[in-house]
Amino acid sequence: MPLVVVGISVLALLFLMTKVKLNGFISLLLVAVAVALVRGVPMEKIPDVLGEGVGGQIGDTLIVVGLGAMLGRVMGDSGAAQRISGKLIDTFGLRRVQVAMVVTAMLLGVTMFYEVAFVIIVPVAFTIVRVTGKNLLWVGLPMSIALSTMHSFLPPHPGPTAVAATFHASVGLTLFYGLFFAIPFGALIALVWPRLPFVKKMNPSMPKGLVSERTFTDEEMPSMGWSLSVALVPVVLIAFAAVYDMAVSESNPARPFITFIGSAPVALLLTLLLAIWAFGPRIGRSLSEVSASCNSAAQAMAMILLVIGAGGAFKGVLVEGGISDYIKDATEGWNISPIILAWLIAVILRIALGSATVAVVTAAGVVAPLVAGSGVHPEMMVLAVSCGSIAFSHVNDPGFWMFKEYFNLSVIDAIKARTTYTTTLAVLGLGGVLAVEACLDALGV
Repeated sequence: MPLVVVGISVLALLFLMTKVKLNGFISLLLVAVAVALVRGVPMEKIPDVLGEGVGGQIGDTLIVVGLGAMLGRVMGDSGAAQRISGKLIDTFGLRRVQVAMVVTAMLLGVTMFYEVAFVIIVPVAFTIVRVTGKNLLWVGLPMSIALSTMHSFLPPHPGPTAVAATFHASVGLTLFYGLFFAIPFGALIALVWPRLPFVKKMNPSMPKGLVSERTFTDEEMPSMGWSLSVALVPVVLIAFAAVYDMAVSESNPARPFITFIGSAPVALLLTLLLAIWAFGPRIGRSLSEVSASCNSAAQAMAMILLVIGAGGAFKGVLVEGGISDYIKDATEGWNISPIILAWLIAVILRIALGSATVAVVTAAGVVAPLVAGSGVHPEMMVLAVSCGSIAFSHVNDPGFWMFKEYFNLSVIDAIKARTTYTTTLAVLGLGGVLAVEACLDALGV
């Protein structure tokens, strides 16, 4: 049975990494090859499947994560990250630093991909931890949870936007309805999870090379205006492009240019160039010093990117092995509420494949024929599959490995922290969708 193969492969991966202590990159590739053989992928095709899986995943994340890491290190080595973190602490107070991270993450996360917003905010989280001595997860976990909620639940992120057309749903209404439960549920879990006993026991150290070890005096740091302006450049570019894209027609002559500068790689590249000048020659630091910061960040990112890429290979062989087709065929005859069915199929696919995008697209394809005569609002169907796609993030999800590596956790601790919060968010999200659908029906909307 295909799902048994998935379960055994996950257990094998956990064994290799926790008991054998084998490197995560090697472990993921070994298990991926084994799954491909068991699922009948021709031997001569396996290298191509692995290469496509790694390439597809790295192609999506390398530029963003690489540029984001360099930007974060340049800001850290110049004191800009310390300036921003100090302002957050002054504004919210040390006792409410988690609230500061949640508010910041939600504001950025509405329009920015999880990975993009993560690499922009995490240097500030690292700096707060270094300056205050707080537990890394106490500061960083609320940020990650808030970003996960925004990215998975709401358009214009890839999953919800991709299936809005399938259900003939309004992207704007989907965002509007989703905000009613995404913000309170995301904030609730973000503030509760670091306080759970099993999370409080974790006290990981910060990964080497991604944060400056130096503490700056007030005179040495760049001004708050420059520090915040540089940090917000990619936010403004990406957010403006997302809103512009929804507001204008495809024939608009300015759309190609706006889309270009608002794409995550270009926005981050432009911001990095601005940061190199603003926190280099403008304040008396040589270009060689700034380049050293970029090189340090790139070296620190090497293993993180390898592990993320191997996670893409693992995901690729699961898809190539026909797991998604099996689940689609097995669930087509289920006679339950379209909202619950859509959510449940997305959850099963997410557990089996690790890909949120595959989960939402496949789940939408299965339940789309049921929507027309059901009376369910199409926007609620989009939100149902989107909420389901966040559940059970574990070792077959490349995002899991990014979370694990940045927060320097063991595999078991990453599962305890991330898998539990993503699953809880998915369940709460389903409850939110059902509640909003009931309200809309009651109001006759």
